[in-house]
Amino acid sequence: MNGPHDLGGKMGFGPVLPEADEPWFHAPWEARALGVVLACGALGRWTLDESRHARECLPPATYYAASYYEIWIRALEVLLTRHGLITPAELATGTALERPADARRLGAERVPAVLARGTPCDRPLSEPPRFATGQRVRAKNAHPRGHTRLPVYLAGKEGVIESDHGGFVLPDANAHGKGEVPERLYTVVFDAAEVWSADSEPGLTISADLWEGYLDRL
Repeated sequence: MNGPHDLGGKMGFGPVLPEADEPWFHAPWEARALGVVLACGALGRWTLDESRHARECLPPATYYAASYYEIWIRALEVLLTRHGLITPAELATGTALERPADARRLGAERVPAVLARGTPCDRPLSEPPRFATGQRVRAKNAHPRGHTRLPVYLAGKEGVIESDHGGFVLPDANAHGKGEVPERLYTVVFDAAEVWSADSEPGLTISADLWEGYLDRL
Protein backbone atom coordinates (compact mmCIF):
# COMPACT_ATOMS: atom_id res chain seq x y z
CA MET A 1 0.00 0.00 0.00
CA ASN A 2 1.23 3.51 -0.72
CA GLY A 3 0.41 4.83 2.75
CA PRO A 4 1.94 7.67 4.77
CA HIS A 5 5.20 5.74 5.17
CA ASP A 6 5.94 5.71 1.42
CA LEU A 7 7.67 9.10 1.25
CA GLY A 8 10.29 8.49 -1.42
CA GLY A 9 10.32 11.31 -3.95
CA LYS A 10 7.55 13.26 -2.24
CA MET A 11 7.95 16.99 -1.69
CA GLY A 12 7.01 19.35 1.11
CA PHE A 13 8.57 17.48 4.03
CA GLY A 14 11.75 19.56 4.15
CA PRO A 15 15.37 18.45 3.75
CA VAL A 16 16.93 15.42 5.42
CA LEU A 17 19.24 16.78 8.11
CA PRO A 18 21.54 14.07 9.54
CA GLU A 19 22.43 14.63 13.18
CA ALA A 20 26.18 14.63 13.92
CA ASP A 21 27.13 12.03 16.57
CA GLU A 22 23.48 11.08 16.91
CA PRO A 23 22.80 9.11 20.12
CA TRP A 24 21.12 5.71 20.06
CA PHE A 25 18.13 7.21 21.88
CA HIS A 26 17.05 10.80 22.40
CA ALA A 27 15.09 10.06 25.58
CA PRO A 28 14.96 7.17 28.09
CA TRP A 29 11.44 6.19 26.99
CA GLU A 30 12.71 5.42 23.48
CA ALA A 31 15.03 2.70 24.81
CA ARG A 32 12.13 1.26 26.78
CA ALA A 33 9.89 1.39 23.72
CA LEU A 34 12.41 -0.61 21.69
CA GLY A 35 12.70 -3.17 24.50
CA VAL A 36 8.94 -3.58 24.80
CA VAL A 37 8.49 -4.02 21.02
CA LEU A 38 11.26 -6.65 20.86
CA ALA A 39 9.94 -8.50 23.90
CA CYS A 40 6.41 -8.60 22.47
CA GLY A 41 7.72 -9.73 19.09
CA ALA A 42 9.40 -12.66 20.86
CA LEU A 43 5.92 -13.94 21.78
CA GLY A 44 5.73 -15.22 18.21
CA ARG A 45 2.18 -14.01 17.55
CA TRP A 46 3.04 -11.96 14.45
CA THR A 47 5.71 -11.75 11.77
CA LEU A 48 8.14 -8.95 11.07
CA ASP A 49 6.13 -8.11 7.96
CA GLU A 50 2.86 -7.86 9.89
CA SER A 51 4.48 -5.51 12.40
CA ARG A 52 5.79 -3.32 9.59
CA HIS A 53 2.37 -3.26 7.95
CA ALA A 54 0.77 -2.23 11.25
CA ARG A 55 2.95 0.90 11.23
CA GLU A 56 2.06 1.63 7.62
CA CYS A 57 -1.66 1.48 8.43
CA LEU A 58 -1.57 4.24 11.03
CA PRO A 59 -3.66 7.25 9.94
CA PRO A 60 -1.52 9.84 8.10
CA ALA A 61 -2.21 12.56 10.72
CA THR A 62 -1.01 10.17 13.44
CA TYR A 63 1.99 8.91 11.48
CA TYR A 64 3.33 12.32 10.49
CA ALA A 65 2.88 13.81 13.96
CA ALA A 66 4.65 10.92 15.72
CA SER A 67 8.33 10.37 16.36
CA TYR A 68 10.07 7.19 15.21
CA TYR A 69 9.57 5.15 18.38
CA GLU A 70 6.09 6.55 18.95
CA ILE A 71 5.13 5.00 15.61
CA TRP A 72 6.48 1.67 16.88
CA ILE A 73 4.44 1.86 20.09
CA ARG A 74 1.22 2.89 18.35
CA ALA A 75 1.56 -0.05 15.96
CA LEU A 76 2.32 -2.38 18.88
CA GLU A 77 -0.97 -1.36 20.49
CA VAL A 78 -2.73 -2.49 17.30
CA LEU A 79 -0.89 -5.83 17.24
CA LEU A 80 -1.43 -6.61 20.92
CA THR A 81 -5.15 -5.92 20.62
CA ARG A 82 -5.51 -7.78 17.31
CA HIS A 83 -3.92 -10.93 18.73
CA GLY A 84 -5.85 -10.92 21.99
CA LEU A 85 -2.91 -10.12 24.27
CA ILE A 86 -4.60 -7.01 25.65
CA THR A 87 -8.19 -5.80 25.61
CA PRO A 88 -9.43 -2.36 24.55
CA ALA A 89 -10.26 -1.71 28.20
CA GLU A 90 -6.71 -2.52 29.28
CA LEU A 91 -5.33 -0.26 26.58
CA ALA A 92 -7.62 2.58 27.66
CA THR A 93 -6.74 2.28 31.35
CA GLY A 94 -3.09 1.25 31.02
CA THR A 95 -3.73 -1.54 33.51
CA ALA A 96 -3.56 -5.31 32.93
CA LEU A 97 -6.84 -6.92 33.97
CA GLU A 98 -5.87 -10.53 33.26
CA ARG A 99 -2.88 -12.53 32.08
CA PRO A 100 -3.15 -14.41 28.75
CA ALA A 101 -3.17 -18.15 29.36
CA ASP A 102 -0.21 -18.83 27.05
CA ALA A 103 1.86 -15.75 27.93
CA ARG A 104 5.61 -16.27 28.02
CA ARG A 105 8.47 -13.96 28.83
CA LEU A 106 11.71 -13.09 27.09
CA GLY A 107 14.15 -13.21 29.98
CA ALA A 108 16.98 -10.68 30.07
CA GLU A 109 19.53 -13.48 29.81
CA ARG A 110 18.12 -14.51 26.39
CA VAL A 111 18.07 -11.05 24.82
CA PRO A 112 21.66 -11.01 23.39
CA ALA A 113 21.17 -14.36 21.65
CA VAL A 114 17.77 -13.38 20.25
CA LEU A 115 19.11 -10.10 18.87
CA ALA A 116 22.20 -11.79 17.42
CA ARG A 117 20.04 -14.41 15.67
CA GLY A 118 17.85 -11.76 14.05
CA THR A 119 15.14 -12.89 11.64
CA PRO A 120 16.74 -14.64 8.65
CA CYS A 121 14.40 -14.41 5.66
CA ASP A 122 16.36 -16.20 2.91
CA ARG A 123 14.71 -19.40 1.68
CA PRO A 124 15.61 -22.06 -0.95
CA LEU A 125 13.90 -22.02 -4.34
CA SER A 126 13.48 -24.76 -6.92
CA GLU A 127 12.36 -22.52 -9.81
CA PRO A 128 14.98 -20.91 -12.09
CA PRO A 129 15.16 -17.10 -12.24
CA ARG A 130 12.92 -15.27 -14.71
CA PHE A 131 15.47 -12.48 -15.14
CA ALA A 132 19.22 -12.37 -15.73
CA THR A 133 21.87 -9.93 -14.59
CA GLY A 134 22.00 -6.98 -16.98
CA GLN A 135 18.43 -7.50 -18.23
CA ARG A 136 16.13 -4.47 -18.47
CA VAL A 137 12.86 -4.77 -16.61
CA ARG A 138 9.93 -2.59 -15.62
CA ALA A 139 8.56 -2.37 -12.11
CA LYS A 140 4.83 -3.10 -12.24
CA ASN A 141 2.53 -0.11 -12.01
CA ALA A 142 0.76 -1.67 -9.05
CA HIS A 143 -0.89 -0.08 -6.02
CA PRO A 144 -2.10 -3.00 -3.86
CA ARG A 145 -4.30 -2.43 -0.82
CA GLY A 146 -2.15 -4.76 1.27
CA HIS A 147 1.52 -4.72 2.23
CA THR A 148 4.17 -4.35 -0.47
CA ARG A 149 7.85 -3.47 -0.58
CA LEU A 150 7.63 -1.85 -4.01
CA PRO A 151 8.08 1.92 -3.50
CA VAL A 152 5.34 3.89 -5.21
CA TYR A 153 7.88 6.19 -6.91
CA LEU A 154 9.32 3.18 -8.78
CA ALA A 155 5.98 1.83 -10.00
CA GLY A 156 5.99 1.68 -13.79
CA LYS A 157 9.68 2.66 -14.09
CA GLU A 158 12.37 0.84 -16.09
CA GLY A 159 15.61 -0.42 -14.57
CA VAL A 160 18.38 -3.01 -14.96
CA ILE A 161 18.89 -6.20 -12.93
CA GLU A 162 22.17 -5.81 -11.08
CA SER A 163 22.17 -8.96 -8.95
CA ASP A 164 20.14 -12.04 -8.02
CA HIS A 165 19.94 -12.76 -4.27
CA GLY A 166 17.99 -16.03 -4.42
CA GLY A 167 14.78 -16.76 -2.54
CA PHE A 168 13.39 -14.64 0.28
CA VAL A 169 10.12 -14.57 2.21
CA LEU A 170 7.53 -12.56 0.27
CA PRO A 171 6.37 -9.72 2.56
CA ASP A 172 3.14 -9.23 0.61
CA ALA A 173 1.90 -12.64 1.76
CA ASN A 174 3.65 -12.93 5.10
CA ALA A 175 2.20 -9.67 6.43
CA HIS A 176 -1.32 -11.04 6.07
CA GLY A 177 -0.96 -14.55 7.49
CA LYS A 178 -0.76 -16.21 4.06
CA GLY A 179 2.55 -17.94 4.68
CA GLU A 180 6.08 -17.14 3.58
CA VAL A 181 5.58 -17.88 -0.16
CA PRO A 182 9.31 -17.36 -0.90
CA GLU A 183 10.15 -15.58 -4.13
CA ARG A 184 13.37 -14.53 -5.87
CA LEU A 185 14.79 -11.15 -4.88
CA TYR A 186 16.82 -8.92 -7.20
CA THR A 187 18.69 -5.65 -6.89
CA VAL A 188 17.42 -3.39 -9.67
CA VAL A 189 19.17 -0.15 -10.60
CA PHE A 190 17.14 2.77 -11.92
CA ASP A 191 18.49 5.93 -13.54
CA ALA A 192 17.22 8.94 -11.62
CA ALA A 193 16.19 10.59 -14.90
CA GLU A 194 13.81 7.67 -15.48
CA VAL A 195 12.25 8.21 -12.06
CA TRP A 196 12.26 12.00 -11.71
CA SER A 197 12.83 13.12 -15.29
CA ALA A 198 14.74 16.38 -15.90
CA ASP A 199 14.50 17.41 -12.24
CA SER A 200 16.83 14.59 -11.15
CA GLU A 201 20.45 15.00 -10.17
CA PRO A 202 22.74 14.18 -13.14
CA GLY A 203 24.46 10.80 -12.83
CA LEU A 204 22.32 9.68 -9.88
CA THR A 205 21.08 6.09 -9.77
CA ILE A 206 18.67 4.37 -7.38
CA SER A 207 19.14 0.75 -6.28
CA ALA A 208 16.15 -1.18 -4.96
CA ASP A 209 15.76 -4.77 -3.80
CA LEU A 210 12.60 -6.00 -5.53
CA TRP A 211 10.85 -9.36 -5.57
CA GLU A 212 10.37 -11.14 -8.88
CA GLY A 213 6.61 -10.65 -8.88
CA TYR A 214 7.11 -6.89 -8.82
CA LEU A 215 8.82 -6.95 -12.23
CA ASP A 216 7.80 -7.32 -15.88
CA ARG A 217 9.92 -8.10 -18.93
CA LEU A 218 10.52 -5.39 -21.52
